[in-house]
Amino acid sequence: MTGFSSMRGGRQRKFKAEINVVPYIDVMMVLLVIFMVSAPMVNPSVINLPNAAKSSAPPTEYIEVSLKANGDASLRVHGQSSGTSKPEAVEPGQLTNRLRALHADSPDIAVMISADKDIKYDEVIKAISDAKTLGINRVGLATK
Repeated sequence: MTGFSSMRGGRQRKFKAEINVVPYIDVMMVLLVIFMVSAPMVNPSVINLPNAAKSSAPPTEYIEVSLKANGDASLRVHGQSSGTSKPEAVEPGQLTNRLRALHADSPDIAVMISADKDIKYDEVIKAISDAKTLGINRVGLATK
């Protein structure tokens, strides 16, 4: 064995397992150029929303539900017999119970939801869904 190692010059070679990354960098650069060229060509999806038209005859009596971005809610009853009441602060979990009580007093009353522009969409949908679940058929959204 010693003779064999002396034939090699007494040096042992150590193999280094290196990955050549230059081809990967070349491929990534080509992909980067392709994405940079094709990105301006992609049209962003645009949602065309319908315009809100004013109703011909606004309801004379309605409950206004005001939803704020911080999670607070308030109710105000507008109507001919009662005039306009002061806003009544309502806990978010009690909104459905309070609507149920007001709907029991006058079943044909409409609900108008006015929400802050920074509120989550889910909160508005939940308020509409709660009103519909109670049997309130006339639910609207207040707009500017």
